[in-house]
Amino acid sequence: MEAPEDDCPPRPSIRGPHLLMPDDTMVEELNRAHALPARYYAGDAMLAMEQRAVFARSWQLVAHQGQLAEPGDHAVGQIAGVPILLVRGADGVLRAFPNVCRHRAGPLALCDGKGARALHCKYHGWTYTLEGQLRSAPEMQDACDFKVEDIRLPPLHVREWQGLVFVALAQDVPPFDEVYAGIAERIAPIDLSAMRYLRRDNYDIDCNWKVYVDNFLEGYHLPHVHPGLSRVLDYRAYDTELFAWHSLQSSPLRDSTELYGDGQAFYYFIYPNVMLNIMPGRLQTNRILPLGPDRCRIVFDYYYAQDEGAQSRIAADQAFSDEVQNEDIAICEAVQKGLASGFYTPGRLNPKREGGVWHFQNLLRAAYAGPAGESA
Repeated sequence: MEAPEDDCPPRPSIRGPHLLMPDDTMVEELNRAHALPARYYAGDAMLAMEQRAVFARSWQLVAHQGQLAEPGDHAVGQIAGVPILLVRGADGVLRAFPNVCRHRAGPLALCDGKGARALHCKYHGWTYTLEGQLRSAPEMQDACDFKVEDIRLPPLHVREWQGLVFVALAQDVPPFDEVYAGIAERIAPIDLSAMRYLRRDNYDIDCNWKVYVDNFLEGYHLPHVHPGLSRVLDYRAYDTELFAWHSLQSSPLRDSTELYGDGQAFYYFIYPNVMLNIMPGRLQTNRILPLGPDRCRIVFDYYYAQDEGAQSRIAADQAFSDEVQNEDIAICEAVQKGLASGFYTPGRLNPKREGGVWHFQNLLRAAYAGPAGESA
C-alpha cells in the first residue's frame, strides 16, 4: 500500500556549484521516488561526464549483420566520441577496432563498404590486414627499430545477437549475456534475426537525450499524447517489467489487423540508449545519440519478416510510426523547455506507470556515482 504523502521525508534541496550532489545519486523506493533534477538535462559538462560514465561503459548498437555478411565488409560509427570500425575478417570473424591509424591517427575507413581486401589509412597509406595487423607502411625504412609485425590495431569488444551488432569500448562493461538476458526467449517464436533490414529514418530533436528516453519508458502519457496508438494498445493491460540492465513494456494489440496483425507489442529498453520495438512481423530499433546537451538524434531502423502478411503492412506501419514519432518529438521538445525554465523542481514519479523511468534513472545514478562520474 502506498505511503501517505505526510509520511514521506521532504526532498532535500539541491544547491551549490558541483555537477553532482550526493542526494542526487541516492536511490529512493519507487513509491517515494522523484525524477532527476533539471540540471541533469543541461550543460556541456554533464554531457561530457555521461560520455565517459555512461556511453563509454556500455554496449552500443552500431550495425546489423546484413552490413557485415562477407569478408571485407565494414561499417563505421562512433561511441562516446571515439570513431570505430567494424570489419569481417578473411577468417569470417567479425572484429571491431578504433577507426584510428597507429601512425598519426588518420581514419582507416570513411564510410561503410563491401569486400575490402585490406584497411588503408586515408592519411598516409599505412595498410593493415582485415584482422588488424599492420602489413605495410610507405617509406619507413629509415625509422630505427620499426617493425610492421610489432604494430596492431587494439581490439574492441564486439557481439552479434539476433542479427544486430554491438560494440563496447571499456574493459569493465557488464557481460553482454547479462544485459540482454531473457529477451530472445521472451519474444519467441519471433526470431529477430530472420527479419530483413529495409530502411533508416533519422530524427534530430531539440531535447536532451534523456528526455526522449524518459518519454519512451512510460505509458502514462499514451492517452494524452498518442490518440492513435492508444487505440492499438490496451492501456488497462499495459505492463512494465524491470530487469538488471533492461526493462520491458508490453501490451496486447487490439484493432490492429491492418498494422500488425494479432499478438503482443513488446517495447524493450536496454540501458543506456537502445530501444527494440517488436510487433508481429516487425522490428524497429531506436538508438538515442546525444548531439549536444539539449539536442539528440534518434536513429530508427526498420526490419520486417519476409512473409506476405508482414510485407503487406509495411506502408501502413511506417506511416503510423511517423505519426507517433512526431507526437513524441513535440512533447519532448516542450518538456526540454520546461526543464530549462528555472521553474521545475523534481516531481514525484507514478509508481504504477513510471517504473521504467525510475529504473533508468537509478542506473544513471549508479553510473554518475561511479569512478567515471564526478562526486561532490
